[in-house]
Amino acid sequence: MPHISEKGRQMPSSPVRKLVPYAEAAKDRGINIYQLNIGQPDIKTPTHALEAVKNTTMDVLEYSHSAGNQSYREKLIMHYNKIDMDLSIDDIIVSTGGSEALMFAMGSICDYGDEVIIPEPFYANYNGFATASGVTVKPITTTIENNFALPPVSEFEKLITDKTKAILICNPGNPTGYLYTQEEMDQLTALVIKHDLFLVADEVYREFAYDGREHFSVMNQAGLEQHAIMIDSVSKRYSMCGARIGCVVSKNKEVIAAAMKFAQARLSPPTFAQIAAEAALDTPQEYFDEVIEEYIARRDLLISSLKSIEGVKVANPGGAFYCVAELPVENSDDFAQWLLESFEYEGETIMVAPAAGFYSSPGMGNNQIRIAYVLEKESLKRAVVILEKALKAYNA
Repeated sequence: MPHISEKGRQMPSSPVRKLVPYAEAAKDRGINIYQLNIGQPDIKTPTHALEAVKNTTMDVLEYSHSAGNQSYREKLIMHYNKIDMDLSIDDIIVSTGGSEALMFAMGSICDYGDEVIIPEPFYANYNGFATASGVTVKPITTTIENNFALPPVSEFEKLITDKTKAILICNPGNPTGYLYTQEEMDQLTALVIKHDLFLVADEVYREFAYDGREHFSVMNQAGLEQHAIMIDSVSKRYSMCGARIGCVVSKNKEVIAAAMKFAQARLSPPTFAQIAAEAALDTPQEYFDEVIEEYIARRDLLISSLKSIEGVKVANPGGAFYCVAELPVENSDDFAQWLLESFEYEGETIMVAPAAGFYSSPGMGNNQIRIAYVLEKESLKRAVVILEKALKAYNA
């Protein structure tokens, strides 16, 4: 019998999606599930983006340019330049979601065995992208005790070797919601210039910065033009996760030329989704103002409710729409599965993402979960009640 590859064996399961079979079985038993495990907003997609697809007339559904439709790229550049990024159309390649953009970036700057430094906990699929690309993740651990703040840059410098190619950050962060300060961005900028590295910034949650704080983009860092790579996506910004449209952006011409080869190999990003994404760029600021106000209200409700549960510790996110909570359990993977297989409260349960999958260091995050506050406030309130009941039953 033929065997699968070692890479296939090493490929990690998604901590967000691996519990789906248990959730499906629970639903078949008639259990209502509050899904806190996945960053799928319930915010409505801008109507004009959906209408643009409905009103499209074409005789042939053709490939687009491998870098994306020119009209979309031009409009996207105008969008970025409104926030002083000073980009041209040659600095961008449209991808099939931010995931493909990250794969293009890793493939363009790393060889097999090269290393990328990433503050953990981080977006779980970074582990998968690294495995698929033959890249070694060098984690630098942040802690819930100080709200997952960035460690001193000296800690990053200790991890740099002749194999190090980049530092990868998510800003604001998934799963922590941590929002980087200008000082932290300046320190990282100085570090990558000193060691001639790339700074890759996943900025798909850029608009979701709370409490009057500002988002500082890697593309606005002076002197970083040849080192900066930005990853972006329409998924969260416009509540268009199913569109699968993202992009990789860099002023480094060699990076873009290499990424273009990967883009040509997969032919082109999806045509209809690009039409929707282009239309979405006309979304007025009022849309984001309302969305941010709603997410802040959800965050505040969720954090205060979680803090009221005995034994639960939670960090306060400054952006995105996730938080990491530490629970009075030894194994959150077991607890998350038990919630779906063996627990219900008045015919309902919750689905959470065990946090160990958001770390690269073995043994980290075993008693933590990630919660996505993408449900309306009454559902979040109910979900926390169920969590409290579940913890009491689980630890009884």
